[in-house]
Amino acid sequence: MQHNLVLPRPLPSAIAIGLTLLIWFVIPVPEGVKPNAWQLLALFIGTIAAIIGKAMPIGSISVVAIALVAITGVTSPGKSANALNDALSGFSNSLIWLIVIAVLVSLSLNKTGLGTRIGYYFIKLFGKRTLGVAYGLVAAELVIAPVTPSNTARGGGIIHPIMRSVADSFGSAPEKGTQGRIGRYLALVNYQANPITSTMFITATAPNPLCVELIAKATNLNIQITWGQWALAALLPCAVMLLLMPLILYYLYPPEIKETPAAREMAEAELGKLGPMKLTEKITIGVLLGMLCLWAGVPEWLLGKAYAVNPTTTAILGLAVLLLTGVLEWEDILKAKSAWDTLMWFAALVMMATFLGKLGVIGWFSKSMELGISGMGFGWMASTALLVLVYFYAHYFFASTTAHVTAMFAAFFAAGVALGAPPLLLGLLLSFSSSLNMSLTHYATGTAPIIFGSGYTTLNEWWFAGFVMSVINILIMVVVGAVWWQVLGYL
Repeated sequence: MQHNLVLPRPLPSAIAIGLTLLIWFVIPVPEGVKPNAWQLLALFIGTIAAIIGKAMPIGSISVVAIALVAITGVTSPGKSANALNDALSGFSNSLIWLIVIAVLVSLSLNKTGLGTRIGYYFIKLFGKRTLGVAYGLVAAELVIAPVTPSNTARGGGIIHPIMRSVADSFGSAPEKGTQGRIGRYLALVNYQANPITSTMFITATAPNPLCVELIAKATNLNIQITWGQWALAALLPCAVMLLLMPLILYYLYPPEIKETPAAREMAEAELGKLGPMKLTEKITIGVLLGMLCLWAGVPEWLLGKAYAVNPTTTAILGLAVLLLTGVLEWEDILKAKSAWDTLMWFAALVMMATFLGKLGVIGWFSKSMELGISGMGFGWMASTALLVLVYFYAHYFFASTTAHVTAMFAAFFAAGVALGAPPLLLGLLLSFSSSLNMSLTHYATGTAPIIFGSGYTTLNEWWFAGFVMSVINILIMVVVGAVWWQVLGYL
């Protein structure tokens, strides 16, 4: 059997290598920055460029990045053993394992059919009208969001097939030129729900724990946002977004079909095919509800701090129960490519971001930004608004939320704090922006190409809807969020 070589893509690879060499050898090291810290920055920017350009699969890029940090010794010059330990340090991070194990736990939603059952149940519940079907998709997305850290698996793998089967039942298909009947509208709702639900829980998308980690490090562990605090902070602003979004899209791109009694019938038929709820589904529900209770800090709230359970410990416990009961098998774990992929790129990027902070590069960059903005004469509120808007709309240049967070979050947070912004307020605004900015483009996150690729919308429709929703979501986040966080005592 002949196996062809699968080499890195030439142009993105050349750009990534070129940028690395340019920063390492050509651009002078700025005053106040150590040469080895500057060299690490070169490797970091090269890695981010390779990820954006998709020079190789992100896991492969991460292995190369870890190898380069270890071999060059940029984190510990002249100490090869220390450099290796530094390069591998990301693998000991508990937040990384939280996401990896939560991805493994979420396999049970697909394997047992529970995710699909939840989706069709909500279609049956709300599906009299097209608007009701849209809210059914939103409700299904929301219910499974806390336990599916892969927003791509959730929006693209579970909700999108349900959305397509609804569209098909009304003869709304791109290949027939009938996407305007109902498919275009539902596809946009299917996608735009994804960034909002990703914002609502630390465990709803992979970069969220990274934001928590970066805030904790930047504030010397003074601000450590818990799962419950995050969920509570996001609750009201995101609930308003989820309520308004289907209505706004209904106005922007009204479906030709307004009444959908057939949707309920279709959902009933699909639920009939699934049959009564299986034991594996019931166990999965029990495990997921138990995990949500522990993540939300219910034992600690009822019984005191001694009964608090670490979020990662909770995820490991949930996975252990699913393995013990046979809902998941070890083979399922081994085949979960997305989980092991996540482990590799997370470990590499967290490690590099951590050492950029330790070696003073983030401090230097944020100081430069702070000086630039303070020179404009803005107060902290205007400065914060500027930073958040630049950070948000910079996502037009990123095809990965993780790459965006890793590249920009720490510096923007440090600059905002230096300009006088309350750290928790700024942390929440930047963290929530890190998910909400996925609304913008057809390449913004893994879910986007799946739904856009199904052909229900044109590029113009997608970008216009994304921009409108981004403006509305920012306004809700700032206005409703600020009042809500004041009420919660976070500000």
